[in-house]
Amino acid sequence: MTRRYIGGVLGILVVFSGGFWVWGSGGAGGGVGDTRAIASKEQKSVLEEPEPIRMLFVGDMMFDRHVRKMVDVYGWEHIFSCVDDFLNDFDMVVGNLEGPITAYESVSVGTEPGSRDNYVFTFPPETARLLAQHNIGIVSIANNHIRNFGYEGEEETKKRLNEVGVGYMSNDKPVYREGNVSLVAFNIFSGMSANEIALKIQEEKKAGQTVIVYAHWGEEYSKSVASMQSLAQTFVESGADIIIGSHPHIVIPKEEIGSVPVYYSLGNFIFDQYFSDDVRHGLALGVEIVEDDISLTEYPVEMFPDGRTCMFE
Repeated sequence: MTRRYIGGVLGILVVFSGGFWVWGSGGAGGGVGDTRAIASKEQKSVLEEPEPIRMLFVGDMMFDRHVRKMVDVYGWEHIFSCVDDFLNDFDMVVGNLEGPITAYESVSVGTEPGSRDNYVFTFPPETARLLAQHNIGIVSIANNHIRNFGYEGEEETKKRLNEVGVGYMSNDKPVYREGNVSLVAFNIFSGMSANEIALKIQEEKKAGQTVIVYAHWGEEYSKSVASMQSLAQTFVESGADIIIGSHPHIVIPKEEIGSVPVYYSLGNFIFDQYFSDDVRHGLALGVEIVEDDISLTEYPVEMFPDGRTCMFE
């Protein structure tokens, strides 16, 4: 199956402009006065007009440390107050949940950057409800922080996500189907190997699915793609239609392998890193699928020290 990609960019840090919609068209014809033929063709056109799928992909989300403190000060709704309407413009939002949701007390709040506990995350139980309320309907928990509180913490996360109807991709179950779209998670730090994920991609393609790989890989704060390119090549050869990455905490410019767009990193989406423009600015990626046409639109975002994430203008 041949995919046609149409791209658009809404002012990313490396600024482009544009944005495209893909429109289907029905046939026309019929004799003058032949109302039955006209009605039949109008009905056929309505029935055959494909329904677009509009998804938004965001980067790393972390609800501990300073973000948790800002929630205590301003309330849960404050975090998404700038982007709530934007998130609800899509059928669903997909992001990387960078840690477990548990009832454990935080060990990272108030710690010094660089200390061991500063990188041990747990998110309050209310996090699951917050995600659902803001249209974040699917998350990847296939990452290097999901077991910060052990196997029990990961299982509690799954339970809490299930309770509010948020789907997930995990190390043990990396495939999540949403209609004709299959999301396949890859975690370079644990879970299934790249070859095993490649087989999952092939299985989904054989089933007629559009396959989007959501990968947790790369080096933190580095724009080098050397460690990711061969993996991306393997996933493309296996049938991936789009590859989207997380973990480096900065936006890495996309490239294409063949005709497949590869976004090595979308950077941060909800995070408490403010020490440089690179970590404060992230990218959200709109993906619209209409049959064999895929259109992409980039939306830059910015994180603020009061915990909010807002559109970057």
